[in-house]
Amino acid sequence: MPRQGSALAATPSHDGRSASPQTTNDSEAGGFTISDLAREFGVTLRTLRFYESRGLLAPARSGLTRIYSGRDRARLALILKGKQLGFTLVEIRAMLANEEGKEIKGKEPSASVGGLQLSRSQIAEQLELLRSQRTEIEAAIAELETTLSRLDA
Repeated sequence: MPRQGSALAATPSHDGRSASPQTTNDSEAGGFTISDLAREFGVTLRTLRFYESRGLLAPARSGLTRIYSGRDRARLALILKGKQLGFTLVEIRAMLANEEGKEIKGKEPSASVGGLQLSRSQIAEQLELLRSQRTEIEAAIAELETTLSRLDA
């Protein structure tokens, strides 16, 4: 079932670089702070709190301080990859649940895309959606370029 809209433009991308030494001291520091993850992945504190409110991340608490584990850090990387590929948070949550074995995987062949396990139908549907969005964006660009050229004339 095709979806409308896109979060691609507003989605921060993760560049895939490894964490700096100060943020990889998971065992020494007892985990990652919200600031550590926000800085490493280029997201806002609000984004991390939102993902927590949606059940995608589950940091431990030390008083009022959120302490993110290595598992939370890996999940955040997968969440951001899913968003970059244009999936909704509901779809990403299902993918994460599948990867953790909470749901039985279907018999459909799947492949890992940036760490996310996607079925053939998920990939095909997402490609169709993104191609449709690209067509709409190209039409909007052409219309705006035409309007701009009329203004410059």
